[in-house]
Amino acid sequence: MIEGPYVVLAVLGALTTGLMAGVFCAFSVLVMRGLAALPPAQGVTAMNAINASAMTPVFVVLFLGSAALCAVITVVTFVLWPDHGTARLLVGSALYLCGAFGVTVMANVPRNETLMRKEPGTPEAVAYWPVYLREWTRWNHVRTLASAASAAVYLLALI
Repeated sequence: MIEGPYVVLAVLGALTTGLMAGVFCAFSVLVMRGLAALPPAQGVTAMNAINASAMTPVFVVLFLGSAALCAVITVVTFVLWPDHGTARLLVGSALYLCGAFGVTVMANVPRNETLMRKEPGTPEAVAYWPVYLREWTRWNHVRTLASAASAAVYLLALI
């Protein structure tokens, strides 16, 4: 079992990555399905509005704070190398940093930017919309699973 500051770090890691898993999951199973049911022009407009308003302080603190916390856990683990839970702490961090934060930067955000440049209702936007829905949601599933797995691994580090 891990001890000292690792307990606090693992609990905070589990909480923040678990919350992000919930956010990503809600998008995959609720929001994207609802947007897919709309006519393409309305779907594009709605998703662009969501993306434009997504950077709220709460979301930014939770999303970037989770990444920062995972980075701190990684550095502290490498520097102090605890007797127990080392692999779990590092795997939990890697899952979120690569599978959630990295996927967001490399896959979801570029698709959001491409969609934002399209004028809703144009043939180009209508043609791109089903591609966007499929690809964005697929990558969002990865973010969901990576965040949930990160939370689970951090919890396992506690036992």
